[in-house]
Amino acid sequence: MLDDRKTAILSAVVQEYIATAQPVGSSHIAEAPSINVSSATVRNEMAHLEHEGYLVQPHTSAGRIPTDKGYRYFVDHLTTPGHLDVATTAKVGEFFSAAHGRLEEMLHQTSNLLASLTNNAGVVVGPRAEAVAVRRIQIVSLSASAATVVAVFANGTVENVSIDLLEGDDDLKLSAAGAHLSAALDGRVLGSVVYVSATGDDVVDRVCSTALAALRTTGSPEHVFTGGASAVANAFDAVEIVRSVLATLEQQFVVVTLVSDIVNRGMSVAIGVEHGVEPLSACSVVVAPVVVDGEHLGSVGVLGPTRMNYPQALATVEVVSEQLGHRIEEG
Repeated sequence: MLDDRKTAILSAVVQEYIATAQPVGSSHIAEAPSINVSSATVRNEMAHLEHEGYLVQPHTSAGRIPTDKGYRYFVDHLTTPGHLDVATTAKVGEFFSAAHGRLEEMLHQTSNLLASLTNNAGVVVGPRAEAVAVRRIQIVSLSASAATVVAVFANGTVENVSIDLLEGDDDLKLSAAGAHLSAALDGRVLGSVVYVSATGDDVVDRVCSTALAALRTTGSPEHVFTGGASAVANAFDAVEIVRSVLATLEQQFVVVTLVSDIVNRGMSVAIGVEHGVEPLSACSVVVAPVVVDGEHLGSVGVLGPTRMNYPQALATVEVVSEQLGHRIEEG
């Protein structure tokens, strides 16, 4: 642990660098209201903080900037989630009150909302189909030898998968199979269903079995939506960093894995190399799970430079995740 003086100086440096993106000098910190020591004393303490790995001096004559270790100390010991102002809280509430239509569209718009509120990239990971209760199943023929199984889930998502048909699998049999599956699966989580009861009609039972197996084995991945990538690009001067960050954000599997890993580790903030995605080593990620009826059905987060405004980001993802969870629960 750092002593009170070093803690106050580190906090002042972090906050100043977040605000200005410029190296911070000792004379400037000495003028801060919370620092009651001389510029020479601040300079000595900043040298100690640099030696201990909390600060780094990018140029010989320049001031200092926080390291990932410095940000981590700031987040763990000096930061609590801020409170969104009344206007911003109202904006979030109005957004979800007006959100209608398909879940995918709402999640996409939620990522844009996060981006606009934090000026970072907003990331929203939706639930896997296997984790959500089924509302309705429909089986529709595409040709004499193929059909599509359409599954509508309680959260509004729609998934479909193709199955092969045999001779005699007419529209009446397909309709009966769809109706039987809908009744058998209504309100049940797809991932927990191994089989459904027989109807006594061999054709209908075979189609039901084929359709259920196809839905279970196809299991869609989490949907991920990213908004405001341009805001992250504007936060960096180095072109190679911008290219690396933008290219990585386009890889959905990487983004899902990144967010899921942070949540599974019980973290709300991953700074720089902590998240393990090397192309995003200049970035931090702040996340919160979306919980519906006690189940973790997705995550929301923001991704930005390590000098992001952590109190604001923490407060924003907390409020948005809570509101999104309520909206999904309402259906």
